[in-house]
Amino acid sequence: MKLHPLLAEVTARITERSRATRRAYVQQLQAAAQRAPGAQRLGCANVAHAFAAMHEADKGRATALDKIKVVAPRAPNIGIVNAYNDLLSAHAPLQHYPDLIKDEARQWGATAQVAGGVPAMCDGVTQGTEGMELSLFSRDVIAMATAVSLSHDVFDAALMLGVCDKIVPGLLIGALQFGHLPTVFVPAGPMTSGLSNNEKSKVREQAAQGLVGRPELLQAESAAYHGEGTCTFYGTANSNQMLLEAMGLHVPGTAFINPCEGMRQELTREAVRTALQLVKDKNFTPIGLLVDERCIVNAMVALLATGGSTNHLIHWVAVARAAGIVIDWDDFSALSDGVPLLTRVYPNGSADVNQFQAAGGPGYVIRELLDAGLMHEDVLTVRPGGLREFTRMPSAVDGQLVWNDIGASRDDSVVRPASQPFSGTGGLKLLQGNLGRSVIKISAVPEALHTIEAPARVFSSQEELHAAFQAGELDRDVVCVVRWQGPQANGMPELHKLTPPLAVLQGKGFKVALVTDGRMSGASGKVPAAIHVSPEAAAGGPLAKVQDGDRVRLDGVAGTLQVLLSEAEWAARPVAAMPDALRAANGVGMGRELFTNMRRNALKAEEGACTWL
Repeated sequence: MKLHPLLAEVTARITERSRATRRAYVQQLQAAAQRAPGAQRLGCANVAHAFAAMHEADKGRATALDKIKVVAPRAPNIGIVNAYNDLLSAHAPLQHYPDLIKDEARQWGATAQVAGGVPAMCDGVTQGTEGMELSLFSRDVIAMATAVSLSHDVFDAALMLGVCDKIVPGLLIGALQFGHLPTVFVPAGPMTSGLSNNEKSKVREQAAQGLVGRPELLQAESAAYHGEGTCTFYGTANSNQMLLEAMGLHVPGTAFINPCEGMRQELTREAVRTALQLVKDKNFTPIGLLVDERCIVNAMVALLATGGSTNHLIHWVAVARAAGIVIDWDDFSALSDGVPLLTRVYPNGSADVNQFQAAGGPGYVIRELLDAGLMHEDVLTVRPGGLREFTRMPSAVDGQLVWNDIGASRDDSVVRPASQPFSGTGGLKLLQGNLGRSVIKISAVPEALHTIEAPARVFSSQEELHAAFQAGELDRDVVCVVRWQGPQANGMPELHKLTPPLAVLQGKGFKVALVTDGRMSGASGKVPAAIHVSPEAAAGGPLAKVQDGDRVRLDGVAGTLQVLLSEAEWAARPVAAMPDALRAANGVGMGRELFTNMRRNALKAEEGACTWL
């Protein structure tokens, strides 16, 4: 299929913009790849330290030594970077992966070592608390921890074990600093379906109105989040997995296989085999060459075609920069105008990711996009068959993995062909105007609510909004402006706790919208929300000018975000300062002091909120 002209145009623009930075990046990784392996290049003391704890047989393979005799050839050594902890349901299964990986490596005459662990926090636990202010920057901490893990420099390939929100982008950014290494990502899959996302949301809204108490709410939440695996809505964690499939960084079809399903272990073993194949000279494919401009565009298209998490308009900008590639929200917007929406998965529909998988899953979407010319097929992947391998579904036959054609959609209320999409445009929309630049997850918002115009009510925190809601002060048409929530202000927390009260107001028939320089996560719901407003209020952005009663118009059709004042009046409006009490409280307690420099140095949301550039 001929490439769609829109993809060709956007990719060419990104390539030209990134020419110098990408060239420098590739030169750096090629120089690293041409060195001798670490066990041959490092000093004897270095090598002895690196392999001191290995089983003797593994040590002989890794060092090419059998007691005092040189043995050839030296076996490949795989570095494992693991995000395991048993607080995150999605990461709990990763506890046993290293032993499985080491066993499989030995069967192929290779070795594997846990190079390091990276922190992994759960936004579901920290929503609405001070801990959430560490969330976004935990991505860069994970990237740095990945770099520390791989800096021992004795590895021929790497496996990245992680699933959730900031973890996968952090692992990917860190892995790209070692772009000379072939790298495969290894997920754990979603939990089985529990209480439906729609039913869970109803109970949350009832709780916000005081109609049910804490016991009923906890019972509902526990029925929704009930076992090992990712949460079953299509938020940031599951969007990560869709994008990794579209980038060719997984074993094909691995994303949404449940942790306890029989072939999950075999898929993990296949990741080891895949990494070892990439190490061979004839197949040598380091991650830094795989993740090129076409690969990044494929990820962007997959995000738009599935109505994925708004967080990735921050994260994938940072990922691209880690590979010397410069993208911005104009690129997402241009693609969104021509990429059809092919899925309806909560919060863009009622289905969960298990239903998405059963209906065809990522492979179906990738096939439809490839056949429509809406993805680059001529890309490198971790598999020799290229991106077409990612259009098939894995299954186990007599204990062996096989991949089968997916065929037609098994539920066209969940996934549809590119010729009959749910919408002719993608799930995300760029908004811009005198309030700055922002994004909205338009696919989750009912069409009748794509445009909201109402008086503003300005808040400095989530708590202020909740208090006003409880006092009945928001029972009217209102655009809630929540500012001082950007990267430099307080680390840009998610404001997902605002969804239930705003949804209640919407349910009463009021015209309601949210405008904020904070985030709303992949769970952005049915309330129109202009998020990631950039530049942020703390950097002197226009949100700092808004006053109570200003008429604000959010237009998801025209792509505008405006305060309806004359240019002269708006220009003359003073820029408010962050309240002293808020400034004093920000960054104090819950470890936030340690992130002071990250807040100080963070780039704009549209620049990936990067803290290392």
